[in-house]
Amino acid sequence: MTPVPRPPNGFLASLSEDDFELVRPHLKTVDLTPELVLVDVDEVLKRAYLPHRGVISLVVRLARGEHVHIAMVGRDSIFGSFSALGDPTALNGAVVLVPGVASTIEIERLRAAADQSATMRSELVRHALAVYAQVQQTAGCNAAHTVESRLARCLLQMRDLSGSNKLILTQEAMAQMIGARRNSVSLVASTLQQANYIHYSRGHIEITNLEGLGKTSCECYAQVKAQYERLIRPRVFA
Repeated sequence: MTPVPRPPNGFLASLSEDDFELVRPHLKTVDLTPELVLVDVDEVLKRAYLPHRGVISLVVRLARGEHVHIAMVGRDSIFGSFSALGDPTALNGAVVLVPGVASTIEIERLRAAADQSATMRSELVRHALAVYAQVQQTAGCNAAHTVESRLARCLLQMRDLSGSNKLILTQEAMAQMIGARRNSVSLVASTLQQANYIHYSRGHIEITNLEGLGKTSCECYAQVKAQYERLIRPRVFA
């Protein structure tokens, strides 16, 4: 019997045929439009999102209005694993950072599938741990490393998650990603462009020297990537 084709998402690709069948009838496809807010802190998350393309940013909103990026979810994973495993109340906000397309499923349906299958639960735990590892590393990175190395790390992560060297990012979004001021981001982006590692113009970034950007990044990029490979063995899609 020919397997049912699956959407190009790493979490869905990792499921056994039986586990995939538990969620397949309930999957819908949605557009991830720029800056779309998927949930805010203290709201009940009603749907999980599994990107095919695009990147979801997990953010903490501070009292003075600042938004600080703490992790990213792309085509290799799922946003909503914590809610499916436990309390559906969001601990942080989630907003579309890079536009794209995603499969989505109601949290209650995903929780029901996890209740039916130990292997489904195991996959959700692994993906939740991968996000948690990224949150931890991002906190340490933003506290200890230079703005230049932090920006290089985020650009490399976004490239991996989106599958493209071309990114659309405003200076404000980049500042939120690395917990820095916009003027600092502008200076660092100019430095990376002068080194011919990126080309940056009016919110459009193209990574032009992957090796150079990798050398500029701190160890946090490799550390997060290693944790993801250990926990979820990301699938690469064309």
